[in-house]
Amino acid sequence: MKSKFKTFLLAISLYLFIYTLIYLAHINFFKVNVIFYSSLLDSIIALLIFLPCYVSARAFKKFNNFESCMLFFILLLIGYSFSISLPTVIDRSLSFYFLEKIKQHDGAINRNAMNEIFINDYMIEYKLVEMRLTEQLSSGTIEILDGCIFLTERGYLVTKFSSYFRKNFIANKRLILDEYSDQLTDPLRDSLVNETYLCGNNE
Repeated sequence: MKSKFKTFLLAISLYLFIYTLIYLAHINFFKVNVIFYSSLLDSIIALLIFLPCYVSARAFKKFNNFESCMLFFILLLIGYSFSISLPTVIDRSLSFYFLEKIKQHDGAINRNAMNEIFINDYMIEYKLVEMRLTEQLSSGTIEILDGCIFLTERGYLVTKFSSYFRKNFIANKRLILDEYSDQLTDPLRDSLVNETYLCGNNE
């Protein structure tokens, strides 16, 4: 049992080593459209490269078919978790941005300046609009025609799912500063349609 556990750890270490090499090669030598999709692809490629190593290595012969299937499933989950937890979160996290912004200003910022930082700095420095449009174009949820952004059929399905999930599976009593609220279960409930946002009003 102890021998199998050590071999299990060896398999994970080998996979992570392959994954790290592929990820570093990808971000340094190839074009990347969306960080999450590219890192997820890297995890799958790493698994495909790991497969012949696993089959040919004598150390892994001790695993039966069920254990081998479970190992590959675990490795797939590890790759997926890494793709979300590190590059994707750090790339798009507002929380990390605020921490980095505070550090930039010698470790202290006026609380009243936070809204201004978000509107004037974060949007520009992180190219927030451009990057979110790039992601949605890559995922096929929107298309841009004649200066208008249209939801695709896939986009409508995604919004139906996200709205349903928010209303039914997001905490109803969520702490927002010093108050618990259900506001984020339906953020648009009090939002009105702004006529100036509609297509045909962008001239």
